[in-house]
Amino acid sequence: MNILIEPGVRLFVDIEGAGLVPDGPAMRAKPTLVLLHGGPGYDHASFKPAFSRLADVAQIVYYDHRGHGRSDARPREEWTLDTFADDVVRLCDALGVEKPIVLGQSFGGFVAQRYLARHPHHPAKVVLSSTSSRLGLARKLAMFERLGGPAARAAAERFWTAPGAATYAPYLEACKPLYSATPATSKDAARRAIFNPEILFTWAGGEQQTFDLLPGLAHARCPVLVLAGELDPVCTLDDALDTVAALPPHLVEFARFDGCGHGVWRDAPDAAFARLRRFIAA
Repeated sequence: MNILIEPGVRLFVDIEGAGLVPDGPAMRAKPTLVLLHGGPGYDHASFKPAFSRLADVAQIVYYDHRGHGRSDARPREEWTLDTFADDVVRLCDALGVEKPIVLGQSFGGFVAQRYLARHPHHPAKVVLSSTSSRLGLARKLAMFERLGGPAARAAAERFWTAPGAATYAPYLEACKPLYSATPATSKDAARRAIFNPEILFTWAGGEQQTFDLLPGLAHARCPVLVLAGELDPVCTLDDALDTVAALPPHLVEFARFDGCGHGVWRDAPDAAFARLRRFIAA
């Protein structure tokens, strides 16, 4: 479905699972889990079918960020973290969702961090999955070199210092296979995604170069779970530790997954989803 969140702006939304379920003589409300996908420039498809595993404990809201995927195309001046973060509130208002659990993966985690800073009383809980709070170029380059040698480091440095079509093609070849510790069994997942490279290149060459989300994390007023993979080359473990340190200590939970890369639920699905289920139910 396409949901109008403000005049002229519609987001593509897909919802899995009932919000109200029979429970003896009553109808029990399940929490709503709002998923913020990675990229930027991609869509929500990477969450499917994996996150269906949580449909028994939460109603799941998948959506494509403004201008992404099946959502309405929007001008580049709207491709900002502030806009994407405020869209979480706009979408929840349009859907009638109160106190959501918001999970941001990678770039979606950037959005979730800015949302947490700008709207600290809006979420019930937040999950920051395989994300970072700053570009952290030196750490990226070191991890790509560790996992893929000098060629991977060189490709990563070229892309992250000059994002564009010419540098992204060699990055895809040398670096993207290093994101996950588990070799892909099929290319279907990548083929399912709708990709707008202009959004990626614009954002990676612009706001991402200088953004710093750490100061805003002190505003958190709800429990926050941080998931990080030991072998993540693009949002490194050290980046996650910086994020954890910036959050109020009485609210943050940290889960490190050894032997896992970017998106720990891809490399260790049983352990990752068990940890998410506990956090949702707590």
